[in-house]
Amino acid sequence: MGNRTSHGLLGALLVVLAAGIGGTACGSPDPDGDGTDRKDIRNALEKGGKVTVWAWEPTLKKVAADFEKKYPKVDVELVDAGTGDKQYTALQNAIAAGSGAPDVAQIEYYALGQFAIGKTVEDLSPYGALSHANSFTPGPWHAVHQDEGIFALPMDSGPMAFFYNKKVFDQHGVKVPTTWDEYVEAARTLHKADPKIFITNDTGDPGATTSLIRQAGGRPYYVRGTDISIDFDDDGTRKYTATWQKLLDEKLVAPISSWSDAWYKGLADGTIATLSIGAWMPANLTSGVPTASGDWRVAPLPQWTKGDKTSAENGGSSLAVPKAAKNKELAYAFTEFATTGTGATTRVAEGAFPATRADLESQAFLDKPFPYFGGQQANRIFAESARNVGEDWSHLPFQVHANSIFNDTVGKAYTSGAGLSDGLDAWQDACVAYGDDQGFTVNR
Repeated sequence: MGNRTSHGLLGALLVVLAAGIGGTACGSPDPDGDGTDRKDIRNALEKGGKVTVWAWEPTLKKVAADFEKKYPKVDVELVDAGTGDKQYTALQNAIAAGSGAPDVAQIEYYALGQFAIGKTVEDLSPYGALSHANSFTPGPWHAVHQDEGIFALPMDSGPMAFFYNKKVFDQHGVKVPTTWDEYVEAARTLHKADPKIFITNDTGDPGATTSLIRQAGGRPYYVRGTDISIDFDDDGTRKYTATWQKLLDEKLVAPISSWSDAWYKGLADGTIATLSIGAWMPANLTSGVPTASGDWRVAPLPQWTKGDKTSAENGGSSLAVPKAAKNKELAYAFTEFATTGTGATTRVAEGAFPATRADLESQAFLDKPFPYFGGQQANRIFAESARNVGEDWSHLPFQVHANSIFNDTVGKAYTSGAGLSDGLDAWQDACVAYGDDQGFTVNR
């Protein structure tokens, strides 16, 4: 495939880069350790000013209030600019226009690459971000790296776990599966005992699919700057497709979309018996499925090889500083405050799942009982999962677009009887064509 860098997504990003918006901080480290550990950042905090933050995460309201209390000359304005494609399009447009961009932006890990590749968000290394290399768990810290730069600080994480309806499992004498082969057998047993019960739901989800491929050892993406390879024919991907194809062929998964009314109903009445999902899920179950409180429990994710403890991330987001930020020192100070130390602990207390080692390892966090899960100390399972997430995962620098065409390709395996392997091949072909058209060097 050719390498055309004068048009498309890459071309647009490089045009923004060429505009030379913004600069980097300078100064010497100071041992304060309170988020003002660089002279220029401390001076900015003493001077004060306004920091505009585009974010949808509700726990940031308390963090912003705490930040303003600590630094009374700083005004933090939180703006909910939407989520997913809506916010990313607005953010990219504002950056390209050179006006209207926020000082800080919440960006999911899978979407960060498209901003990092064109340097439209700051490399935070010169601001002191490297001092936090050991502050975060491996998955989130790896996710904010692009080549040698650190383009955001992790805000939360989504180490995966296995949520199951203990009431349903006990009723039908099914043991909690420790491998994916056992998972398939459990699916068969439950559905045979009651055809209304499905082991889970699935109508095709790019995040869930790539997370399980990641856990299986698949590494379909290789990204080094504008040099990319996409290959959904590795051993890990084949492990995933072989297992999941059995579930689809035998109609053992409910054809129900996640987050729909039917999904919540299935989780409540036990007809959807399990979820393999990120550790941020408890709050959603508590608020969205209150009638099933006490029925559900948490276990480690089933393994592709018996005895392993490998996990993966599903979801999570970061805070980045756009190149067009008006006050980068204040922006970084807030980003650091919100993602490490006091801010991180505050967010955990408000219900967020941490990306920080200190919070994951705190005794209060580990010992916390979950009434929804019958008093189970579920954080112990989540924390163990976080420690076992592989670091060497890459997202495409146009993953937002790739995910948007998932249902046009892989989704056909759920609606037309096409195989998952064929669907992934079609997704790969579409992504290769798109990447090449946008000016990347794409191999397969």
